[in-house]
Amino acid sequence: MADLFADDAPEGAPDTPRADAPLADRLRPANLAEVVGQEHLTGPQGAIGRMVAAGKLSSMILWGPPGTGKTSIARLLADAVGMRYAAISAVFSGVADLKQAFAEAEKMAKAGRKTLLFVDEIHRFNRAQQDGFLPYVERGVVTLVGATTENPSFALNAALLSRAQVLVLNRLDEAALEALLAKAEDLEGALPLAPEARAALIASTDGDGRFLLGQAETLYHAGLAEPLDPAGLARFLQRRLAVYDKDRDGHYNLISALHKSVRGSDPQAALYWLARMLVAGEEPLFLARRLVRMAVEDIGMADPQALPQCMAAMEAYRFLGSPEGELALVQACLYLATAPKSNAAYMAQKAAWKSAKESGSLMPPMNIVNPATGLMESLGYGKGYTYDHDTPEGFSGDNYWPEGMAPEQFYTPAPRGFEREVRKRLDYWDKLRAERG
Repeated sequence: MADLFADDAPEGAPDTPRADAPLADRLRPANLAEVVGQEHLTGPQGAIGRMVAAGKLSSMILWGPPGTGKTSIARLLADAVGMRYAAISAVFSGVADLKQAFAEAEKMAKAGRKTLLFVDEIHRFNRAQQDGFLPYVERGVVTLVGATTENPSFALNAALLSRAQVLVLNRLDEAALEALLAKAEDLEGALPLAPEARAALIASTDGDGRFLLGQAETLYHAGLAEPLDPAGLARFLQRRLAVYDKDRDGHYNLISALHKSVRGSDPQAALYWLARMLVAGEEPLFLARRLVRMAVEDIGMADPQALPQCMAAMEAYRFLGSPEGELALVQACLYLATAPKSNAAYMAQKAAWKSAKESGSLMPPMNIVNPATGLMESLGYGKGYTYDHDTPEGFSGDNYWPEGMAPEQFYTPAPRGFEREVRKRLDYWDKLRAERG
């Protein structure tokens, strides 16, 4: 079989796209510095930036939404460190394709050239196929770069995850999407859009850069005589777009109004802002994600059912689609707005993260470290541990903090909703702990 996978372009220079290639291909970044929206990874202090500076890549899984640069980053990584680039897609490839890819990589390795194997949609390979990567990754025949839109914790084998670093790509924000449009206009000229329509186009893409450039290309090919306003753009693309009125109330203003109405326990206003965004064409799954965030940030343990309600609403929308599925989002929104509010968990997270960074690598106390081997047991690991279930109250009162670190209080339940019950539990355990000294 011919080598269908390798990139035959000279090292250090990505393939030059044809003049008639899609706009997204013609605007692919030429180096990692040109990748927009992922500076937390590609910048000098990012994980990818550090690997490239060291000239050595480890296997990695790029996890992020569609159109955020996963494929471009993989190609540019190979160029940056002088590796051979090979790519397969789990959607179109089977066992025979994998065997060929590994055989080619082994042949090149014997010739002294290392291979970066990019696997798009890697989560679509089954467990057995994923296991097939392991020996080649372990022996260094390939450096694996997998791309997935699914949570790797659920979609990939634990054995494969243990051999690869998971790097999370951000959904492209407004600034990154604006930068992509600016690159398109440098190449093709000004878009035929009024400023309000341009903002509406960006807001409608839900962070997908490839989709944005596809919509821009459609506009360029149309040969429009006059710039479109938001209503004209919606009619032209046959897609509902977020409405930007004369006061420029946009995507981020409306989502802020929705979030604060929920936080302020005003279900009527919250429903109004939700309706404004849905009627204007906001992506419903964006709203579903924001409702989930509200559930954990502003309600938390005050009503532990808030999060399951929002997750169920998101799944209901995915199952039903629009417009029926939008009713599930309405129900979740009303549930959140009428629920008791608490940011105690949110504040506890911030405080705990701060303490963890400041305290460094303190060891747990020896009594709660598992004596996994005889040697560890002889050294005192696990000595003095009290199994809580063996006590009358099911509570030992042991110390679980690192030696040399005083106990801290991160979580303080609010006196509202279910957290009133949580407060009673904490008070009870504090009383038992005090009695045990």
